[in-house]
Amino acid sequence: MNTTPQPDPKDRPARLTVGVVGAGRVGPALAASLQLAGHRPVAVSGVSDASRRRAAALLPDVPLVAPAEVLQRAELVLLTVPDDALPGLVTGLAETGAVRPGQLLVHTSGRYGARVLDPALRAGALPLALHPAMTFTGTPVDVQRLAGCSFGVTAPEELRLAAEALVIEMGGEPEWIAEERRPLYHAALALGANHLVTLVAQSMELLRTAGVEAPDRMLGPLLGAALDNALRSGDAALTGPVARGDAGTVAAHIEELRAHAPQAVAGYVAMARATADRALDHGLLKAELAEDLLGVLADGTGSGATGGPHGTTGGPAPTDGGDGGGTTGTDRTDGTDGTTGTDGTTGTDGTTGTDRTTDTDGIDGTEGDAR
Repeated sequence: MNTTPQPDPKDRPARLTVGVVGAGRVGPALAASLQLAGHRPVAVSGVSDASRRRAAALLPDVPLVAPAEVLQRAELVLLTVPDDALPGLVTGLAETGAVRPGQLLVHTSGRYGARVLDPALRAGALPLALHPAMTFTGTPVDVQRLAGCSFGVTAPEELRLAAEALVIEMGGEPEWIAEERRPLYHAALALGANHLVTLVAQSMELLRTAGVEAPDRMLGPLLGAALDNALRSGDAALTGPVARGDAGTVAAHIEELRAHAPQAVAGYVAMARATADRALDHGLLKAELAEDLLGVLADGTGSGATGGPHGTTGGPAPTDGGDGGGTTGTDRTDGTDGTTGTDGTTGTDGTTGTDRTTDTDGIDGTEGDAR
């Protein structure tokens, strides 16, 4: 966590005027944080009612103007738009002459590095990619959450210190990400944060179906412990029926899911395969138990389970399992050893569009979150 003492903004003049293009969840929060560090927000663009409310809450008295006018007024411009909208926005601003030489142009997309800003660079702008690995709510609490938040930083080498300084001023921790590694970095955050939300939501729905009146209260301690264990111990934290090789239990799970939540079967099987792969690789799942387990998962129905401790006698499925990188047993539903949500990172990858509401990976877009 960043422990560097921060100067009192009252003891120094504002150094940069700040503008925001895209008043989604992230942009106003970052601008408000920069304001606390002594900079001065001067303009924000937003179209929807929700974006205007966010801007008013986090940046009171800052005028709402068109994107081109934001660039005209500000020395430091935050482009907080959805990933897919960013290249077109940058090209349009450059081609219309809105970009000014010497202007700091910062985008907050996790997917892209600094090269997406090349059209603005050719117009004389200074390009920075600063991606907060945090989930955003669109409320003032977001400013507090930036304290100690990691930022994925990519910039030309000569601007590296400036980029890292801005992150530190917002209370964050800069983490340098090479340009070519940005998509992988972003995929990792999405895998942990976005998929965690889906898994937890599915688990809560299933618990309600099973008659649990307060699934959030039941899951809270379990998921908290599982996440803590995973962050501390990695794959050594794997527990549950897959890691144990309990094929019969897994088959029963699949049968119940097919009966009550068929839409959850594919996700359960994919995550179970990934968990089995990791458990095998780390010596947690015994090879002699894996065959029955992988047979159940290959079948995908549990119909071959014999009811014995290891279920079916079907042939083994390929251990690469097709889920593309599986996390640490995050989808277990038996709850016997607390394994859900173990891969949850900082919730930093919400990738919503205009006024999107997920924002679990923390990059707000034009009216939404471009994480």
